[in-house]
Amino acid sequence: MPETTINLSPSFFSEREKTLVSQGELTATTFLFESGVAGLRLQNSRGELVMLPYQGQQIWSAIMDGRNLTMKSMFDEPNPTKVYLETYGGFLIHCGVTAMGVPGPKDNHVLHGELPNAGFQKAHLVLGEDAKGRYIGLGGVYHHTVAFSNNYLAKPLVKLYENSTMFEVVLEIENLKNSPMELMYLAHINYRPVDNGRLVYSAPSTPEYIKVRTEIPTHIKFPDGYKEMVEDLALHPEKHNVLSPNKKYDPEVVLFIDYLADENGWSHTMQVLPDGSADYVKHKPEQLDHGVRWICRTADQDALGMIEAATAEPEGYTAEKAKGNIKIVKPKSTWRCEMEMGTIDKKEAAKIEKTVNTINKKTRRK
Repeated sequence: MPETTINLSPSFFSEREKTLVSQGELTATTFLFESGVAGLRLQNSRGELVMLPYQGQQIWSAIMDGRNLTMKSMFDEPNPTKVYLETYGGFLIHCGVTAMGVPGPKDNHVLHGELPNAGFQKAHLVLGEDAKGRYIGLGGVYHHTVAFSNNYLAKPLVKLYENSTMFEVVLEIENLKNSPMELMYLAHINYRPVDNGRLVYSAPSTPEYIKVRTEIPTHIKFPDGYKEMVEDLALHPEKHNVLSPNKKYDPEVVLFIDYLADENGWSHTMQVLPDGSADYVKHKPEQLDHGVRWICRTADQDALGMIEAATAEPEGYTAEKAKGNIKIVKPKSTWRCEMEMGTIDKKEAAKIEKTVNTINKKTRRK
């Protein structure tokens, strides 16, 4: 089945939700949020993704088998702004590309860079079939140009497959310059934590593989006892592997994880629910060689960034450059990463956990 592309136009979006295309169980509908932000709903027989085709191509929300996978936030809908914290609450937010993370005292970039709420000039719907089955998806192009500085294209693509609770995310960054380009990227994947969920992932739960951020960014206000909790977690990172309802991460905790890969190059991360099913993300450390985990459990926000696959730690451009964590894209070349995310059933979760245990037992730090 050849892939069909339907170019989108802002005129397709109105207050009344309308079906744009339907093929079997795969459907795409267009609408406007009350805020005026354009929304695209991709559906199959198992669930839906609501995406923002012209605002960062975020996955604003993900629902599978009737369960909302998306973090609890202070925002019922996206706002038409480029300011990161004024419209924060999406399931997947692309971060980067000229900079990423919390800006340090010597940085002049905004929080997580220009990509999260970038105004995409082009958006398109795709329908097709590949080795995983029939799919419907959203792609687009954001052209970022700053004279004497940057000139690149960001081209994300999300595919939702028939009868599947997993979906594929690909991002390509094309350097249009005749000179090398610096690149930073982080996939801010924000699941909703489930009380007593277990974190299972392809990295040993030791200080050798897991570092806890103990230096608190200036924009974070923390309560009494928080600093001691973080210091204890740095010594015993295995203590965060069960999401106890009695343990609050207020305002947040950030961990840096050295992921290990299976024989096919994939790393695995799960939140195993009490019923044995799991939220699941797989990524390739060869492409995204830094694993970031972000947990925030407060009265107003409840989020589990169980794996935010990245090219660097989120400490801002200057700090990451000093660590040697800035990627270089050659002139007229393209950098690419791919991930899969969603949910899996009890049987598949048990299979993945067995794989993870095998990886963690076989590999030893030399």
